[in-house]
Amino acid sequence: MQFDFTTLEPDSRYRLLTNFIGPRPIALVTTRSQAGHSNAAPMSFFNVFSHDPAIVVLGVQPRQSGEEKDTMINIRRTGEFVVNMVDMTIAQQMLVCGLGFDSEIDELEMAGLQAEKCAKLDANYVATAPCSLECRVERLIEYPRRVLILGEVVHMHVRRDCLDAEGRYVNPEVYQPIARLHADNYITSDRQFVLEPPSISDFIKSRRD
Repeated sequence: MQFDFTTLEPDSRYRLLTNFIGPRPIALVTTRSQAGHSNAAPMSFFNVFSHDPAIVVLGVQPRQSGEEKDTMINIRRTGEFVVNMVDMTIAQQMLVCGLGFDSEIDELEMAGLQAEKCAKLDANYVATAPCSLECRVERLIEYPRRVLILGEVVHMHVRRDCLDAEGRYVNPEVYQPIARLHADNYITSDRQFVLEPPSISDFIKSRRD
């Protein structure tokens, strides 16, 4: 089957892209509301794109009404946000944060998630998240129905049990993030395996043989 994305309607583009590009890591994004409480929203249009500088990207679309979501409003006002990675320990609370509460509701409190003050931002992160990335907006790329937010990571909180004894590498037995596939389908990284590439000389030799 062939799909011409230059003529395809947005709903079909969304369905095809999100069905086939996955799993996509979930960012539980926390921001500070103008009233001072925590807003939290899960997003699967998210990934890391650079380490030098340390850049993550979020894709945020407006509500069906066309109004901007609380997360986008807060990011425009403060220039700050936190990406909290999600594992099974906070998966259900992440879903609660995505229910679309009114803007005056503290969603971390509503979901029963412990909030901790950030080190460098005027925002809170999720204390029980496996890791949290404090980000400052580097730039916004505006589209009619989507804003791409490039955020520079300025501080990172890591739950100690998610790292090895030396504190250098992730502990795969503990850090098993969940990611979104399509619709309400998710996947967890509890089945990990090692793929080691051959040396180029061994590969060329095997082709000759």
